[in-house]
Amino acid sequence: MSGIVVSRGAPNRRLRVHSTVVRAAVIVSTGGPEVIEIRDVPAPVPAAGELLVRVAASALNRADLLQRAGRYPAPPGVAGNIPGIEFAGEVVDAGSAVDRARIGQRVFGIVGGAAHAEFLVAHERAVAAIPESLSWVQAGATPEAFITAHDAMCIQAALRPGDRVLIHAAGSGVGLAAVQLARAFGAVPYGTARTAEKLERAMLLGLENGIAVGEDLSPIPAAVEDWTNGRGVDVVLDLAGGPYVAASLEALAPRGRMMLVGTIAGRRSELDLGRMLAKRLRVAGTVLRSRPIEERIAVTLAFAAEVVPLLESGAVSPVIDSVHDLGGIGDAHRRLESNATFGKVVLRVSDDATPA
Repeated sequence: MSGIVVSRGAPNRRLRVHSTVVRAAVIVSTGGPEVIEIRDVPAPVPAAGELLVRVAASALNRADLLQRAGRYPAPPGVAGNIPGIEFAGEVVDAGSAVDRARIGQRVFGIVGGAAHAEFLVAHERAVAAIPESLSWVQAGATPEAFITAHDAMCIQAALRPGDRVLIHAAGSGVGLAAVQLARAFGAVPYGTARTAEKLERAMLLGLENGIAVGEDLSPIPAAVEDWTNGRGVDVVLDLAGGPYVAASLEALAPRGRMMLVGTIAGRRSELDLGRMLAKRLRVAGTVLRSRPIEERIAVTLAFAAEVVPLLESGAVSPVIDSVHDLGGIGDAHRRLESNATFGKVVLRVSDDATPA
């Protein structure tokens, strides 16, 4: 912490926060990891209904890489040069009309950006309380992966006990969260990944079976047919996009549901409309970052009600690939871009954010 001095007082009372500047990861131009610098920026100030959170840990996401490259601008009203869409931290101050959060409370959640900084502001209803069982680093690795997987697979795709789920990019942060949540909700998860080693590690977390794929995705439907005795899968969580969409249509059972979440394999795909009609399939796209605050509040409340208890009990847990200090954010970006990750790449933003 470099520019905000927090004076602690009685519980549930506003702390005196002297706002000057804070350290943040700043995108100074478009390009590779070298364009991110640690700089002092004006400290954020909470508006009505907002919390000021001292960020202990955050994590990287594909959105941060795209933003750095100039291909995914921040939503309106969010700093366009500070990446970071998820956080875990301590509430240190609040704007007016805040009545749900406590000063000193540990919270985590998703924001439109600017989470890779020592302090951020978040709507008081768009955060959830961190279970005591999670360290700061574990908590920082949790929101985007578990909220995305829960909202897309469990809520929008209406996952039911006994459903069979195909998860593309099963070794990613969202993919591993989806594997665990599928098991917790009584479903059977299958997956694809770039390497057999990632699939073997995912099986330790509940993956039933999987297939390693490269450019040729044609083996996917046959593998699914074999795993499911010809039935097909009920739900596809597609974190890749591009040609994976067509392969997923082949793998879906009648009345199956496909959720499109990522586009790392491409932004365009051909759909066999005849097959969609014959199977009576549903295909939908989803994104969290740019949603209106009301929708982000809704998914956070659902996460708090249905997923946080699972985190607290240890039934599900975040998977951490590597941990980096804020000053090493360039190395963190390189690690995520390598596509060799298994789980989340986490940033320790504050000095007291100890490793998991």
